[in-house]
Amino acid sequence: MTAGKPATVEVRLPSRMGYEKVAMSTAASVAKLMGFREDRIEDLKTAIAEACINAIEHGNRLNENLSVGVILSAGPNGLEVKVIDNGSGMKMQPAKPDIDRKMHGEEGPRGMGMFLIQSLVDEAEWVAANEGHASYVRLVIRLDKDAA
Repeated sequence: MTAGKPATVEVRLPSRMGYEKVAMSTAASVAKLMGFREDRIEDLKTAIAEACINAIEHGNRLNENLSVGVILSAGPNGLEVKVIDNGSGMKMQPAKPDIDRKMHGEEGPRGMGMFLIQSLVDEAEWVAANEGHASYVRLVIRLDKDAA
């Protein structure tokens, strides 16, 4: 990787379940080129899959006329990913799910995706749509997990 402007890869996905796998494999390829460890690549793939599924299902409401954008920006210290949809976005940060209640069947199994994303990457930010801009989730995963 050379100094200067980050390398950027953009992918546009149909709002159809299953296409999150295209984003996963693209992100894995970029992360391998950057020198990420295999365990971090697996974390990245899972986080991107969850973000894309949320964008397809909740942001674009499974409307196949809309697409999900994925922008991967490779910098010297890590990878920034934006998953963009046409929804209005979240109005607040996600709450931590009650895992014990879910495990005991007292709550439904859904609602873990955003918590999972936060636990797999170094930074996760949900940005709501405003004034003609789409909503997106921004993920950052660093080459050195312990880097600040």
